[in-house]
This record gives sequence, C-alpha cells and structure tokens, in this order.
Amino acid sequence: MSTHTSQTSKAVKVSNPDGFAPEQIKDLSSVLNALLADVFALYLKTKNFHWHMSGAHFRDYHLLLDEHADQIFKISDDIAERVRKIGGQTIRSIGHIARLQRISDNDQEFVPARDMLLELHGDYRALVESLRTAHEVASKANDYATTSLIEVWIDEAERRAWFLFESTR
Repeated sequence: MSTHTSQTSKAVKVSNPDGFAPEQIKDLSSVLNALLADVFALYLKTKNFHWHMSGAHFRDYHLLLDEHADQIFKISDDIAERVRKIGGQTIRSIGHIARLQRISDNDQEFVPARDMLLELHGDYRALVESLRTAHEVASKANDYATTSLIEVWIDEAERRAWFLFESTR
C-alpha cells in the first residue's frame, strides 16, 4: 500500500462529518447505541407479544402491537444513521445488542394479554427516560439534529405508552 493511500485511510478514520470532538462522538455514540439496542429489544418483545396474543381482545391488541412494532422499528435506522453521521460506530450484531440493551426480554411460554400490555407500558416508560437522558447528552454537545429527532421519538414513545395504559384500564 502506498504512503498516500495509508495516509488517506488514517485521515478517514480520524475525521468526522460534523466536527464533533472525539469525546462528544464517544458520548453521543454510547448513548445512541444503547438506545438502538433498547429499540431492537423492544421491537422483538412487541412482535413476540403480537405473535402470542390471545384472549377476548385478540384482534385489537394484535393489531395495536403490530402497529407499535412497525413504529419502533422505523426509528432504528434513524438512530444508527445518526451515530454514523456524527462520526461514530454503531452496533454490529445480536450479541452487541444483548450487551447494551436495558429493556428486558420475555421468554415466558405464556403471558396473559393484560400482563403483556402492562409490561410493554413499563418498557415504553423506561424508553422515554432513556430518550430524555440521551437528549441531555446531545444538548450538552450542541447536537441540534439529534436533540430534534429525540424530541419526536419521546412524543411517539409517550403516545405508545399512553395507548398501552388506556388499553389496560
């Protein structure tokens, strides 16, 4: 490999597109990757409950959870792309997700419908808190694009939590 190619490769590795300091990139990437892991865990749990829903309100809950899963999956790409846009690296595997996720899995063979909704409600409340923490980190870094995205994600997660809450009353 020529010296020019080697220098170019090094320059690409140390530069970042938005001019954030290395510590800011580290902090932002860390908080966003944890969010991304939680989003994937919540997506899979929501689909799990969607697939295994039963009971008197099967159709309504089945459709609600499918809608929620689609919405939560939709933000996964936005989170990962934001990490890359600021110059960071994002998650690479299921194992990496498992190491970072804070949303608990549910591998139980049977979960009553109401318990599914209550558990997901708690998970969405936890996601909202994690989003607020990420917002603080992004605000501290003057990362306006990330804070703007997070504000929308908070509103959407609060809406899903509200729907789940109202469905259990």
